[in-house]
Amino acid sequence: MRKFWVASGIGIGVCLTFVALLVVGTYSAAAGLAKGGRQGAVGLVKGAVPAIYQPLVEKWGNLCPALNPAMLAAQLYTESNWKPDALSNADARGIAQFIPETWATYGVDGDGDGDKDIWDPKDAIPSAATYDCQLSKDVAGVPGDQSDNMLAAYNAGPYRVIKAGGVPPISETQGYVKAIRSLEKSFARPVGRVSPSQQAAGAVYFAQKQLGTPYLWGGDGTAADNGRFDCSGLTKAAYESVGVELPRVANDQYNAGSHPSRSELLPGDLVFFSDDLTNSREIRHVGLYVGGGYMINAPYTGAVIRFDKIDTPDYFGATRVTKEGAEALPERSPAAPKA
Repeated sequence: MRKFWVASGIGIGVCLTFVALLVVGTYSAAAGLAKGGRQGAVGLVKGAVPAIYQPLVEKWGNLCPALNPAMLAAQLYTESNWKPDALSNADARGIAQFIPETWATYGVDGDGDGDKDIWDPKDAIPSAATYDCQLSKDVAGVPGDQSDNMLAAYNAGPYRVIKAGGVPPISETQGYVKAIRSLEKSFARPVGRVSPSQQAAGAVYFAQKQLGTPYLWGGDGTAADNGRFDCSGLTKAAYESVGVELPRVANDQYNAGSHPSRSELLPGDLVFFSDDLTNSREIRHVGLYVGGGYMINAPYTGAVIRFDKIDTPDYFGATRVTKEGAEALPERSPAAPKA
């Protein structure tokens, strides 16, 4: 809790021609798509919130008008990555990263079992929502967006928001508000068409040039890796080639933008696979969609980067990457890539 105030494959040659034609045709059509407004949506994308926590987030995320489930999910993801035992260097504890002093005042017995346990998500998630909504009341008379002011108060304290007449000119607070509002789109169920990515065609072009390259677990395509990649290393490099910095791990890449449905996929969308279709944190593989039901991906040791079909039983969903969405993702500790 960041607060200032409280301390398999098909023929490559044929496919390249197919993909080139498909990308041109799809992007010509995509130019006419209406931009679907997603701000204020209260539905959650299936699987974006771990199933064990989704009912809590849906219930408590609707506690007050300034909050919604997607916004609450974005906060919890940013604060703890859904880890109920998270502990920060500042002694912020649990899935909602409360420090004990704040918890003593604002912690609630969310599950009605007679205690208020900072480590128990059934108490901590309701407490985070309750605290958010109390802050929204504290800054209710401040000009500007009510939700932005609430989040700024969560980060810097209501006094600074009131004094500034809105989000205060503190870089960490402004970044916190921007990140949460951007990540909110990753957790919200889209209410209209998801806008096409401006960088997608370049990412597909990069991935096409890697076809036939041997897979390497943990590979980032560097000279030390002899230009080899694993699945998330390939997608990260593809988007890095067009100026978008994705996280290294596939399940974090899932949160780099909004989620088009299967029928709305466009070339450049990231497509994800998991053995648990209820929990995005269990995603184990990612590829780059190229159209026609195919992706370019680095599949596994012993294989090469190639085209594969996406319509398999373990298909989880897709993300339309945006630079804004990628920049909003919290920094994570280095972890073994999921591939």
